[in-house]
Amino acid sequence: MDDYRSMFDLSGETVLLTGASRGGLGHFTALALADLGATLVVSDIASRAEDLAATVKAVEERCHDTQISAVACDVSNSSDVDALVQQASERMGSVSVLVHHAGVMLRGPAIGTELSDWQRVIDINLTGTWLLNRAVAVGMLAAGRGSIVNTSTLYAQIVGPIPESAYYASKAGVANLSRGLAMEWGPQGVRVNCLAPGVFYPTEMTAPLAASPERLAQRSARTMVGRLGDPEADLAGVVAFLASSASRYVTGQVLYADGGWSAW
Repeated sequence: MDDYRSMFDLSGETVLLTGASRGGLGHFTALALADLGATLVVSDIASRAEDLAATVKAVEERCHDTQISAVACDVSNSSDVDALVQQASERMGSVSVLVHHAGVMLRGPAIGTELSDWQRVIDINLTGTWLLNRAVAVGMLAAGRGSIVNTSTLYAQIVGPIPESAYYASKAGVANLSRGLAMEWGPQGVRVNCLAPGVFYPTEMTAPLAASPERLAQRSARTMVGRLGDPEADLAGVVAFLASSASRYVTGQVLYADGGWSAW
C-alpha cells in the first residue's frame, strides 16, 4: 500500500491549467499544484497576458524549484487549443493532468440575449472543454494514463436566482460531457471528472458583491456552513484530490465544492 501522503504528490506530472490568470480560481489552483510538485503550463487568453504573468511570478516566488511556462490560448479556437497542447508537450513533456478552469458568464434574460452572445458562451464553456479534453486525451491515451478535471458550477443541475440561461446550459453540458468522456476513455486509463464550485469570494467574478453587503450576506446564508468559499484555501484540496492518484478509482463524477448550497 502506498503512503497515503504520496497519493497527492504530483512530482513528475505535467499539468496543463487553463483560466490561470490572477484574479480567478485558476491562480490559486496553480499555487496549490506547484506546492505538490507539479510541472506547470498555465494558460489564458492573450488579453490577460499581464495577469497570467502575475500567476507565473507568484508560483516562482512561492515554489522556487517549480518549472512553469505560460502560453496564450483561446479555448474556443481549435487551432489555438492544438497549439497549446503541442507547446506544453514540447516545453514540459507530455501532459498527464489537465485542470480546465477557463470559462465565461453571461447574465441577462433569455429574451433580449443576442444569438451571438449565446453562441460565445457555448463556444467557450462547452465547445472549448470538448476541444481541450480531446486534444490532451490523444497523448494520455497513448500513455495509458491521465487525469482530466473540468470545471462546471454548483448550477450543474439547478439554477440560481439570476437569469443566465446560456451559462446554466453550457455548464450543465460540461458536467455531462465529462461523464461521457469518462465512459469513453476509462478503459484506457484516462479519468475525467468535473469540479462544481459554489460562490467563492473574493475573485474577479465575485468582487462586485463588495458593493452590496446585503447580497453578500444572503449568499453566505444560502450555504450550509454560513460563509462563501475562500478561493485560496477551500478549493485546493478538492483539485489536488481529483488531479492526483488519490482519486485513482474516481471517474465520471461531479464533485461539488459549494458549502452545501446545492444540497438544499
